[in-house]
Amino acid sequence: MVSLRGERAASGPRLPATRAGRPAALRLLLLLGAVLKTQESLAQPLTTPGSLKSEGTMVEQYETNVQSCWLEYKKLMDPLEKDWCDWAMISRPYSFLRDCLEFYADYFDLGFPNPWAERVIFKTHQMHFANCSLLQSTFCDPPEDVLLAMIIAPICLIPFLVTLVVWQSKDSEARA
Repeated sequence: MVSLRGERAASGPRLPATRAGRPAALRLLLLLGAVLKTQESLAQPLTTPGSLKSEGTMVEQYETNVQSCWLEYKKLMDPLEKDWCDWAMISRPYSFLRDCLEFYADYFDLGFPNPWAERVIFKTHQMHFANCSLLQSTFCDPPEDVLLAMIIAPICLIPFLVTLVVWQSKDSEARA
């Protein structure tokens, strides 16, 4: 059971709050929202052959629009052939492609990402970015002798520092 404590809202009465500091009323609203959300999902209409047919045409229209996004993206990328690996140069066309795919997915109520958008994104990565490599060197483990020195040095230093602190504290007690 969650313990409650009082919490004063700005210029208002004390509200009971949970241990995490959220008002209990807010927690109840969240719980109520979750319960109502599940009931709404049960009230969705059943699929009928007519609705499946309209969904099929909707997907076909989305695929047509995805192709137009792809063609526009290619038109923007083709002049940049030498600079495909330079993010500063390709960020605008790539963002355009992503925004276009997302816009049409929302327009046709298909959600994003979806299989058709993923195919286009994979296609562009294979076509335009397959030969791009990281210019940064990857990190690797240091040689074993350096690693051991980095581990053992602090371990040996700790007893020395403890001895120094104890010796100083005994010396200050003797003076007092």
